[in-house]
Amino acid sequence: MRTFRHTLKEQNILYIFVAVLFLVGVIFGALMVNALSLEQQQDLGRYLQNFFMTVDQNEAGTGAAQSFWSIAGLHLKWVGLIWFLGLSVIGLPGILILDFLKGVLIGFTVGYLVGQFSWKGLLFALVSVAPSNLLIIPVLIVSSVSAIAFSLHVIKNRVMLHNRVNVTRPFARYVGLTLVMCVLMLGVSSFETWVTPSMMKWVTPVLLETAAVPGS
Repeated sequence: MRTFRHTLKEQNILYIFVAVLFLVGVIFGALMVNALSLEQQQDLGRYLQNFFMTVDQNEAGTGAAQSFWSIAGLHLKWVGLIWFLGLSVIGLPGILILDFLKGVLIGFTVGYLVGQFSWKGLLFALVSVAPSNLLIIPVLIVSSVSAIAFSLHVIKNRVMLHNRVNVTRPFARYVGLTLVMCVLMLGVSSFETWVTPSMMKWVTPVLLETAAVPGS
């Protein structure tokens, strides 16, 4: 019972640490928007214009199966990389870097949309970025904490204490939890494939009215 409480307390600390690291990444990504040059803003503006037009003109369900596996592959690779890094001692910093980078990507995306299109950009972010990430972020945090906890367990028992502790049971739990996270990511991919495009299609006409390339 004492061991269980100690483990729970230790993982709570890890959850807080990973969540704060992710939040710092979001803030850093949002601040990066202000560092963009005019040329970079123009390139992004052109890309978004083309993207909005593509979303507005595409029919729902077109190439859905291919899109699903493309999105699912990206999410599963992210979870799989975290899992792989958790198996090794040297991979521990890599997990933290991935969490930070994910936060940066989300923060930059939302920050640019809001900075460029004001409330319309915020509306687009709410229908395109927010819904799926409400599940993606917790999945990545759980996967990261599980990977860090397993890595620390190996470091503590095999490296520091030189104990010949059997890691079969912790490893099985680690693999099982990762598989559950992969299933959840498949669910997120389904949502992004069949639901998100319809929500984006509803908002893009409003954005196309004001989607002008900065400085042009």
